[in-house]
Amino acid sequence: MKRLGLPLFFILCAASGIFAAPQLTHADAASDVQTKIDANQQQINSLESDIAALQKQLDAVASKKNTLQSTVSSLTLSQQQLAAQIKVTQSKIASANLQIEKLTLSIGDKETSIATDRTAIAAQLRNITETEQTPLIVQLISAGTLGDAWRTADQRIQLNQALEGNISDLQTTRTALASNRDQVTAAKESLLSLQKELTLQKRSVDANKAAEQQLLTQTKNQESNYQQLIAQKQASEKSFESELVNLQSQLNLIVHPGLLPKVGTGLLSWPFSSAFMFNCSQRKSVFGNLFCITQYFGNTPFATANPQVYSGHGHDGIDIAAPIGTPVHAALSGTVLATGNTDLVHDSRGHQCYSFGKWVMLVHGNGINTMYAHLSEIDVSKGQSVVTGQVLGLSGMTGYATGPHLHFGVYATEGTEIMTLRQFRGATIGCADATMPVATLTAYLNPLSYL
Repeated sequence: MKRLGLPLFFILCAASGIFAAPQLTHADAASDVQTKIDANQQQINSLESDIAALQKQLDAVASKKNTLQSTVSSLTLSQQQLAAQIKVTQSKIASANLQIEKLTLSIGDKETSIATDRTAIAAQLRNITETEQTPLIVQLISAGTLGDAWRTADQRIQLNQALEGNISDLQTTRTALASNRDQVTAAKESLLSLQKELTLQKRSVDANKAAEQQLLTQTKNQESNYQQLIAQKQASEKSFESELVNLQSQLNLIVHPGLLPKVGTGLLSWPFSSAFMFNCSQRKSVFGNLFCITQYFGNTPFATANPQVYSGHGHDGIDIAAPIGTPVHAALSGTVLATGNTDLVHDSRGHQCYSFGKWVMLVHGNGINTMYAHLSEIDVSKGQSVVTGQVLGLSGMTGYATGPHLHFGVYATEGTEIMTLRQFRGATIGCADATMPVATLTAYLNPLSYL
């Protein structure tokens, strides 16, 4: 009489992996990678503490009198802070690459496990096919003893259970593999974002150094020359504002309030990154607000009574303090209506047109335009389509700016023109030939009504 019990048991054990050789994994390599990731994180934490300390120094310098020394100190501290931020980003890039490496090792392990499970399942299916050629009832009847019959039945049950277990393991491993591959995709996307951030940060350092060098060249590193430059800017700005108000009052443009977006809906995003705005929210004691605003819109009784409209005697936007080279983002999707640089225009005495400096204006198709001025660099061009959050350029202190900041304005599209003062009525002042946005008085809107 043929006994199937013992051979079938060995087949079952082999198929279910009981006697299989130990599987080699990448566990040790993955552990080494994790150690490196942890070390990178410690470095990031240390650098972020340095960045916070530099920010306190910057805030302290900003509270002092505006002198050449304080301005240069601020620029130098900004460069040190940017250098630390670059190191943080480089560490994050290294960690992202290590994370991808770790996930790749995990994927290799899971692919090996899947191959092993498939082999085991195939072996078990072959064994079942072979044993099923002799029906279970025949095997039981052919058993030498009742004990052999019970063992034969139990072995068949174990074989089926082992098969079910391998199938379950295969499904679990496949799910984990898909998850790991999704994580690799996310890590690669994060890596691309970090690399773009690093490029911007390096450009910020260059813009900051260029501004410092230009300032030292203009002033010959003399405090008296610096104060003379400030006085010149103030005089030029006063003359420009006087001529501009005359022009604004004569523009034959009508603004229909009903065509403007409803206020208070949060239509616009802040023109800086969420990380920058979060930093502002932590510095309320410095600015007296959560948004790094150094000058509000209007500041006149008219503006107070009608906060959505500019009167012509106050500030036609808001100023947001930002280190030179800070990326400036589009507040809403739209099209670049125009760009310009008023610093390129000089009067007969050789003085610059100290107004907007480098500027960008977007038109949004919903009745409003947005304005971004005093930039150090412009990254977009006329007619270009942009999306919310897209970088338009880098902040600076071009034009009439005695400190680095962004002038952010909101205009009614109907009441806005891109022109020069000379084009309108033959103005001859220093800014006569500077191209810039000009609007009728009621076209200037309070940005805070839409942020």
